[in-house]
Amino acid sequence: MTQEKLSPKNLIIRMPNWIGDAVMATPLLKDLKSAFPNVKITAMCQGIIGDLLVKDPHIDEIFQFSRPSGWIHRVHNRHILNPIHHGEFDTGLLTTNSFSSAWWFFRGGVKRRIGFRSGIRAPLLTDPLPFPEDRSTSHQVGVYKKLLQPFGIEPSKTLPYLTLTDDELAAAKEELQRLGTEGQTIVGVNPGAAYGSAKCWPPERFRDLAKKFLEEKNYSLLFFGDQKTAPLVEEVTAGLGNRAINLAGRTTLRELMALIASCDLFLTNDSGPMHIASALQRPLVALFGSTSEVKTGPYYGETVIHKHPSCSPCFKRTCPIDFRCMKQISVDEVYRELVSLLP
Repeated sequence: MTQEKLSPKNLIIRMPNWIGDAVMATPLLKDLKSAFPNVKITAMCQGIIGDLLVKDPHIDEIFQFSRPSGWIHRVHNRHILNPIHHGEFDTGLLTTNSFSSAWWFFRGGVKRRIGFRSGIRAPLLTDPLPFPEDRSTSHQVGVYKKLLQPFGIEPSKTLPYLTLTDDELAAAKEELQRLGTEGQTIVGVNPGAAYGSAKCWPPERFRDLAKKFLEEKNYSLLFFGDQKTAPLVEEVTAGLGNRAINLAGRTTLRELMALIASCDLFLTNDSGPMHIASALQRPLVALFGSTSEVKTGPYYGETVIHKHPSCSPCFKRTCPIDFRCMKQISVDEVYRELVSLLP
């Protein structure tokens, strides 16, 4: 590994592919810009991940690309390699651990290439870093921050963050008024998760919790989700009335961010929207079962409910036994935790 301390002038950072991971990697952007105020930072983002960073004050450019299909297209895609080559980057930072991402930086002529040593990609990196020894017990935010060692940047206390404009927040407020939530306490609810059902509290419990809130007249519930989880959200909200508002699959990512920022409370499984709510510092209750809050929990210090049965965390997509990790979490407990967060 090259020992010379890095002092980048034109840096490209390959951001993670998942919404939650990308949010957890945002401290790197802030720490790099703080350490090197004159550096030009380009964030390389797959798909909608770039939308998270549109208004980020710490980056200068977003290179947004679509995921190529097939391994050959992935490593030889000119739509990816050409912009990297023409960018003439002196430094590249990889938050992803794939071979293809290191290959793109190597073939694109990025002079210094920093990333974790994984698989067979180490020869493609000028600065292949070992994974932290405590990786299995460290939060992912801290793991990402270890990537800054070659820059002479020590792990900071920088929190994950997201940036919204006044216009975006005003538009969200207008939408909430249109939906009839004015004067109501707004509870955001995210009943799905991208990785699989093992991360999700049972839908009937989300429904029972919603009924409990709707028994009182001063609550409105906003249910969030993407196109894939829209059927689940429809199942949860069906017949609950006009104060249970189904927004699943009906917002852009930026609109989702602004609406979450407008919530008084937020309830979620381990998911991308959980990390969005955490980065926006909303009062939050996160439900964990198959995954680990130590590694990927909300980073701001919000309430986590995790019963820690002997089989958890298993990191499986679906539960092969009795789903005890989530079934042990009661509706009454979640309701109490949420209400306790109100001022």
